[in-house]
Amino acid sequence: MKMILERINDNMHFKATNEAGHTHELSGDGLAVGPMESLLSAIAGCSTIDIVMVLKKMRQELIDIKVEVKGTRREEIPRLFTKIHMHYILIGNIKDKKAKEAIDLSVEKYCSVSKMLEKTAEITTSYEIRFEE
Repeated sequence: MKMILERINDNMHFKATNEAGHTHELSGDGLAVGPMESLLSAIAGCSTIDIVMVLKKMRQELIDIKVEVKGTRREEIPRLFTKIHMHYILIGNIKDKKAKEAIDLSVEKYCSVSKMLEKTAEITTSYEIRFEE
């Protein structure tokens, strides 16, 4: 796995490119998503991919999924995350027990990002199931 980070302007605005040519921007000056915000989106994305796959294997009818992720950082430098909470909004005909099982499997077993971040942050989850949006 390889990423290339290039500076876009004279300040702290960058473009990250993976080996397939896909890009996203990062910024330390508010012009794009910040690196720590990017980390929150990474844990949300990683766990959501797992959840979608697990629910599919469980034959649950997932129409859509959204995640609201919130991180709390310590005041001292380095400003590590101390708490991360992910609230999943699952849309579809999904059994409550299956939703909880899929979320727990992802965060506690499959998601590489959550497994790395749990070393410094308490990771918690909640969820709601909506039948249609």
